[in-house]
Amino acid sequence: MASDKKVFSSDEVSQHNKRDDCWLIISGKVYDVTHFMDEHPGGDEVFLSSAGKDATFDFEDVGHSEDARELMKEYYIGEIDSSTVPATMTYVAPVQPT
Repeated sequence: MASDKKVFSSDEVSQHNKRDDCWLIISGKVYDVTHFMDEHPGGDEVFLSSAGKDATFDFEDVGHSEDARELMKEYYIGEIDSSTVPATMTYVAPVQPT
């Protein structure tokens, strides 16, 4: 059954970044939340700010309820191919003269 999972590349998910076509990545899973935009208690702006991207930090930062986590199953469409996710850039501040 696990082989039935759809696997999406980061580039593919990034193309779904509009109000009428909105996908998110949360904890390595891909969700199509397009049809939940009007129902989301936080409004559609929350989704649009993370559309086509990894929204794990934002999702966890809010502290969603168990009911919200259960509701996510309805919008789950597959997994992210972790090998296609770009490494995050780390900012290194320039050395200040002493």
